[in-house]
Amino acid sequence: MLPRDSERNHRTGESESKSHEEPKSETKKLKNLSEYAQTLQLAWNGLLVLKNSCFPTSMHILEGDLGVINGLLKDHSSGGKLTQLKIAQRLRLDQPKLDEVTRRIKQGSPNGYAVLLATQATQGGAGAEGTLPVVEPGLQRRLLRNLVSYLKQKQAAGVISLPVGGAKGRDSTGMLYAFPPCEFSQQYLQSALRTLGKLEEEHMVIVIVKDTA
Repeated sequence: MLPRDSERNHRTGESESKSHEEPKSETKKLKNLSEYAQTLQLAWNGLLVLKNSCFPTSMHILEGDLGVINGLLKDHSSGGKLTQLKIAQRLRLDQPKLDEVTRRIKQGSPNGYAVLLATQATQGGAGAEGTLPVVEPGLQRRLLRNLVSYLKQKQAAGVISLPVGGAKGRDSTGMLYAFPPCEFSQQYLQSALRTLGKLEEEHMVIVIVKDTA
């Protein structure tokens, strides 16, 4: 009697572990970070601008509140979403500065911040969100990896004050930080790392925090 019982337990244990493993092999089929990003919700598609260069970028939400993105990335003239974000400042990747960003994220939790994965955008992605804006005269379209290597070289994150053009009336204000791959940004990509094994593709982690009153 006993052996049969333990045999049955062993069998159910086996079938349980099998069912746990299956989803893993499903996600294992994702080959790179761009494919992983497609499994996340698209939050923004447009051009990041630095000096005379623009970089077509897709941002997918990793954690936080989509409302923060919609609120702070609003184009006041059209009422829609901004299609272009200009990096005007840099934040050195020093521990005290990173601690300050972490403090702002904690302060903004749960619905005053958002963390996004930024990857190279391709023309004609999913739906209307996937179409990229026309590049302004005088701007040179370049691959996102060029922006990533520039920030890596400077050991800095790009910084943008939001909303673009300054706050009007009772608008909320905030900051956008664009981090190249670094220890700070990797903490938000643990799940991607588990899925893909390694993160070879050039990418950035974008942190948007709303100013607290």
